[in-house]
Amino acid sequence: MAPDKRQRISLFPLALALFVALTAFAPLLHAQDSEWAKRDAWQRPAEVMDALGVKQGSVVADIGAGGGYFTFHLAARVGPAGKVYAEDISDSELERIRKRASDKQLTQIAMILGTPRDPRLPAEALDAVLVVNAYHEFLEYDAMMQAMYRALKPGGLLAIIDAADAPGESRKTYQHRHRLPSQIVREDADRNGFRFAQELPGFDGGDSDRKYYFLLFSKPEPSPAKVPGPAR
Repeated sequence: MAPDKRQRISLFPLALALFVALTAFAPLLHAQDSEWAKRDAWQRPAEVMDALGVKQGSVVADIGAGGGYFTFHLAARVGPAGKVYAEDISDSELERIRKRASDKQLTQIAMILGTPRDPRLPAEALDAVLVVNAYHEFLEYDAMMQAMYRALKPGGLLAIIDAADAPGESRKTYQHRHRLPSQIVREDADRNGFRFAQELPGFDGGDSDRKYYFLLFSKPEPSPAKVPGPAR
C-alpha cells in the first residue's frame, strides 16, 4: 500500500470525529443566534458600545461574559485590530465562547478564566470594561473593582448594567435575588477610585419583570504636572 494512502486512511477517524462535533454544535449556534436576536431588541448593544466609546482597534473586556452575548458584539465592533477579553469564573461558559469564536474565526477574542477576586486582566491595557448582569454576584466586590481599575488605561470607562432593587437589605439578600441597588454600585466604585460619569437609559428586561440600570464610570486621568513659572 502506498504511504500516502495509509496516511489518508489513518486520518479518516479524526476527520469523521471533527465533522460529527461540528454538526452537533451547529444547531446550538442557530438557537443561540435566535435568542441573541431577541436580546438585541431590548438590550441595545450598539448603544452600550457607543457609550463606552468602543471602536475599531479598541481593547475591551466583558467581565462575567457567560455565553458571550456582549463578547461577540464587542468583537464585531473592535475588529481584527482590536482585542476582547472574555472573562468568567466558569470554564464551561468560556468553552462555549471558545467554540463559537473558533467557528467564526474571531482571533480578537481572548478567553480568561478569572477568580472571584481577580479577572486577571493586563494592567493599564483596556479602553473599556463592561459588566452586564454579573456585578450582583461578586462576593469580593472591592477586590474586583480594584482589579478593573488597574486594568483600565487612565481615562478608560467602566460600564455596569445590573438589575435594580430597593435599598435597605443586606448584600447577601441581594445576591440571592440576583439584583442590586444602583446606589451600592456607585458607592463601591467611588470607594475604589472611580469617578461617576453618568447614568444612561436602562433596559426593561425583555420578557422578564426586571429593570436594568446602566451606570458609567471613568478612571481619572493624572493631573498634568505644573510647570514652574519664570523667576521674578
